[in-house]
Amino acid sequence: MSHAASPRRRLLGLTVALAAAAGPMAARAQVPAAPPATSQASPRAAPFDAELLRLAEILGTLHYLRTICGAKEGQKWRNEMQALVDAETPSGERRTRMIASFNRGYNGFQQSYRSCTPAANLAIRRYLAEGARISRDLTARYAN
Repeated sequence: MSHAASPRRRLLGLTVALAAAAGPMAARAQVPAAPPATSQASPRAAPFDAELLRLAEILGTLHYLRTICGAKEGQKWRNEMQALVDAETPSGERRTRMIASFNRGYNGFQQSYRSCTPAANLAIRRYLAEGARISRDLTARYAN
């Protein structure tokens, strides 16, 4: 299915970005192929949406924290989020939830941190590791 190839490449790129920012952590991932239909999922929801929402929140957090900690990455994490949304092509409520998750990550740390602190650096490392783990787990569960 051609739709699945683009999201796989997007998550692979995102995982590489997370791994590169984290340092020597090794990570490979791909976005899952079209999910199997389940009776519990809404017609537009995918079984991996909870993980994608968490990943979106992590990207928002990294967008804020890496900036205040002087990473000089510009819009890198926001652009990664936009590329993930573009690849996943969610619509309606699903799209709204993904964007709200990114904003929640950004705003949550914006309220707590005005400058880079050792705690902010620790949070960055933990979120980079968690984002890479989510990407790997999605690949293991949903890739062809």
